Amino acid sequence: MNDTDFGLTSGIITRSLARATHFRRNAQTGVVTINLPTAGTDYHVPFGGRGNSSYGPREQGSYAAEFYTIVKTSYIAAGKPE
Repeated sequence: MNDTDFGLTSGIITRSLARATHFRRNAQTGVVTINLPTAGTDYHVPFGGRGNSSYGPREQGSYAAEFYTIVKTSYIAAGKPE
């Protein structure tokens, strides 16, 4: 996923907390999901892509003023994936 010019969302399905943490820290995307679909987002948190998937600053809240900061939102579902 990091070998592309785009970085809107990324996600994996895993039972390993170590792999989930590694993926979340190293994914160069605006949104990271663990054991969840990559579609959909919570509009109450900053969102936006990276690379060619982004246009301008991140949306929402105080982060809109801090567009020089790279923000990553992570979603992790606990429990056994189906």
